[in-house]
Amino acid sequence: MLVLIGQRILNSLLILLVSTFVVYTLVALAGDPLGELRDRQPPVPESVIRAEEIRLGLDQPVAVRYATWLAGAVGGDFGPSVRENQNIGRELAPRVWVTLRLVTTAIVIAAVLALAAGTVAALRRNRPTDHLLSTTAFILIALPSFWLAVLLKQLGIAINKASGTRVFFTVGDVSVPAPEGWLPLMADMAAHLILPTIVLTMIHFASWSRYQRTAVVESLASDHVRFAVLRGLSRARIIGAHVVRPALIPIVTVIALDLPALFSGAIITETVFQWRGMGGFLLESIANRDANAVMAWLLVAAVAVVFFNLLADLLYLAIDPRVRYGRG
Repeated sequence: MLVLIGQRILNSLLILLVSTFVVYTLVALAGDPLGELRDRQPPVPESVIRAEEIRLGLDQPVAVRYATWLAGAVGGDFGPSVRENQNIGRELAPRVWVTLRLVTTAIVIAAVLALAAGTVAALRRNRPTDHLLSTTAFILIALPSFWLAVLLKQLGIAINKASGTRVFFTVGDVSVPAPEGWLPLMADMAAHLILPTIVLTMIHFASWSRYQRTAVVESLASDHVRFAVLRGLSRARIIGAHVVRPALIPIVTVIALDLPALFSGAIITETVFQWRGMGGFLLESIANRDANAVMAWLLVAAVAVVFFNLLADLLYLAIDPRVRYGRG
């Protein structure tokens, strides 16, 4: 088992290395970071442009620039920014915490709701409960995330106006100024999480619940469930150990593979609710053609995706013994 875990970790590191090289090359070739500087009127002196090229490392081949960037990124230095007064690492670090807070909360809530709704729908297949849950899921899948975010924000504003007090926080990830003290600060952050989390949760809960329903339906029709019934096991034990547990493999895979979609949804959600998270950092970096800043964002996203897929592989070992003993 330890050998298998070691292999998964090595594979994850290799995937991360290859993906960062490919993405860095594409970003480096996507546009000229100094394009805005070159197009200024009156023209900027050539010596200034040349100095900026040297500062940003644009005078070196892409492979050399990548090696330099990778060596620095390991130590937390993501290279120089197009904006001279910006330290990419210091600017990105607090934003990573903001986005991961939103994404992690949405993953946990959506996964729990999807497991419950998908399992109930499968156990009551073709009954009113199944039709209600399935119809709700299809409606949520059809809703654009940006439209749902705007709708919930406007609903929160309307409720605040109607009640004459602030029931929902509709702007920012924390109050300004932030409350003093650890507990008040955590409570304030949690209150700001409500509406953005609902947006991400509803969108992904819908699709995940459909996968869970399908997996449970297939598990119910399997031979080992029939054998468990013939053995006279209780209904609760059959559903828990012989139906739901084997059905967790597909949903774990889907959740891990859906992480990039969660990050893209977080960008939209943060924009609508005006959070200073990774989404705003990425949009600003793209607008400034800041290749190193874009790469820093993509590296954090890639690490998160690889980590969650590695976590999914490890969960397979805990969920299904066949994965642990497959080599035997």
